[in-house]
Amino acid sequence: MGAERPPAGGTSPRPTRQLFRPAASIRAGAIATARPGVGWTAASTLGSREQDVLIPRSDPGRAAWETAVWLDPVRAVAIVDSLLGQGLADRDTLAALAARNADRPGGRRARWVFDLADGGAESPPESHLRVRLVLGGLPRPVVQHPVRLPIGVVLHPDLAWPQYRVAVEYDGKWHSDAEQLHRDRRRLNLLVNAGWLVLHVTSRRLNREFPAVLREVRDALVSRGWRRGSPT
Repeated sequence: MGAERPPAGGTSPRPTRQLFRPAASIRAGAIATARPGVGWTAASTLGSREQDVLIPRSDPGRAAWETAVWLDPVRAVAIVDSLLGQGLADRDTLAALAARNADRPGGRRARWVFDLADGGAESPPESHLRVRLVLGGLPRPVVQHPVRLPIGVVLHPDLAWPQYRVAVEYDGKWHSDAEQLHRDRRRLNLLVNAGWLVLHVTSRRLNREFPAVLREVRDALVSRGWRRGSPT
């Protein structure tokens, strides 16, 4: 869940967003980070041994375009989310790219990826979950939607359909921390008391049980009045 934000308070700790760099020379599972004035470094996340591979710098807009055209939509949106979230690209740049290259191969696909991308996503798995739900036929959720409670607290569920008061929270490994679990459950109770239906998705369920996850989210939306084809 997004950080609980009282009117004049701090924020809960969150994992640092990291940029996924689209390039053929980065093997699956690598995370890429920028080194100012140098280029991109890919550090393996597979196994205990890490290798750094220097990759020539490219313009973030071009990286976003190549990502959108060549990678599968789930990975592509997550990468563009990260570019937007880190301020390496902006929506005006993406819109201009899509318009300028509309007639090129992959132009329609890139426009779809750019439209779905959201810099508010706080981790790649949250991005993956959002895209897979949309590809599964559900309406597009709002990322980090502010839910203002009468007590003055503002909550930000990871994914939300405000019209139906349905929210989905992605629980990554960091949620196993006892203090974080305490904060999450407190926020969950506040959301439920405010009339929201909240579902939780773990990493294991996202990767191994997604059809069941999709069915559960669809059922939750239907129970609140959503029908396929209804406005989102």
